[in-house]
Amino acid sequence: MLAAIIVIVVIVLLIVFLISLYNGMVRARNKVDEAWSGIDVQLKRRHDLIPNLVESVKGYAAHERETFQAVTDARTKAMSASGPAQAGAAEGLLSQALGRLFAVAEAYPQLRATENFQQLQAELTNTEDQIAAARRIYNGNVQAYNTKIQVFPNSIIAGMGGFTKRDFFEIEDAGDREPVRVDFSTAPSVAATPAAADPAPAAPADTPPAAEPPPTEG
Repeated sequence: MLAAIIVIVVIVLLIVFLISLYNGMVRARNKVDEAWSGIDVQLKRRHDLIPNLVESVKGYAAHERETFQAVTDARTKAMSASGPAQAGAAEGLLSQALGRLFAVAEAYPQLRATENFQQLQAELTNTEDQIAAARRIYNGNVQAYNTKIQVFPNSIIAGMGGFTKRDFFEIEDAGDREPVRVDFSTAPSVAATPAAADPAPAAPADTPPAAEPPPTEG
């Protein structure tokens, strides 16, 4: 009888332990989903600001059609991206296109001085700061979740419960990964410096006049 009670208690404790592990992984997964929702909101806000920014620059530089089209295409791809991996790559391309747009705006001081452009630029900068902060929170939750489902014995329950590894969200910028090119094919020209002139010979020291011979007695 006592042995049966012990077995039942052990089984109950084991079930409680497994339920606790399962619930812990569910909570970790929910934190990841919640953090991604925060990023998604800020990304949508970023996408909404871009058309107004393009129109603002277009009013001063209508001939920069390629730049405007590149921003529009990158925005469309970013809006259609699904999941952190695709979104990170698409947002990286969008950041590059926006960089070229701001480079165009730099050539027009009157544009940069307008209140509308300054406001849009400030809102975009603030939004990107919010994205960076939300990304740190999301990636921290992903790290905790991925670790939780990989350690033993959680990995057994994770495999049975359908818990899969989540991707980190990193905005990829190809320009950041390009190595700096240094050209050693031509040595820098060094201006020849004229040789120092030989020092003038030192003036001979004054020599005292020769002593006159004493007079001879006659």
